[in-house]
Amino acid sequence: LAFKMAKAIVPKAIFKKRTTKFTRHCHERFPGLPSSWRKPRGIDSPVRRRYKSQKAMPNKGYGSDRVTKYIHVDGFKHFPINTVQDLYMLVMQNRKYAGVISHTIGAKSRKSIVRKAQELDVKLINGNSKLRKVE
Repeated sequence: LAFKMAKAIVPKAIFKKRTTKFTRHCHERFPGLPSSWRKPRGIDSPVRRRYKSQKAMPNKGYGSDRVTKYIHVDGFKHFPINTVQDLYMLVMQNRKYAGVISHTIGAKSRKSIVRKAQELDVKLINGNSKLRKVE
């Protein structure tokens, strides 16, 4: 099968201002404390008062460029697919959006979605998951 998928149009280089996650203050000192970000609210908190050499707090300045926002590494924006009819929305935008089949979709309908996506030249991110072989 010599089938060629649509290539993504990337408007410009995707640049992330910060790739490491913001972690909760003092989470490494207490094993029971999860590392997910929580805003420090204490009156004497050095993180809240933005002292030098303390953890950075998330703010507006870390946001992505408007042009490249939501674009993944493969160059596409991801669009959830639940039925075969959802693929028709991506036909004219097949170089900007790629379909992602929802994890709740079974093998039978997944197979028909993959077959229709190949006909319509729509890229699927997880097209071969839950399928043993493509017929």
